Amino acid sequence: MTLREFQQLIETMYTDKDRQRGTAATFLWLTEEIGELAGALREGTPQERADEFADVFAWLATLANIEDIDLTQAIQGKYGNGCPGCGATVCTCDEKP
Repeated sequence: MTLREFQQLIETMYTDKDRQRGTAATFLWLTEEIGELAGALREGTPQERADEFADVFAWLATLANIEDIDLTQAIQGKYGNGCPGCGATVCTCDEKP
């Protein structure tokens, strides 16, 4: 499944609920999932970590859908030609861009 296909799947499954919930509440759900990922990274099983990564990614796609952001396009635009700071495929920046 491509990133675009995944984002569309999330849109198809949850669009009505997501748009009613809105940006602010969806962002709170995303941060809650990030907290659950933190717990799984600290003491979870490999399956629990994988599940939490998937949840974080799904909530990020949800938020992008609400904001009408095509993640494929956004990622290609920002990272498709290398590091946003130095332009290299293997970053040579002294600091985080």
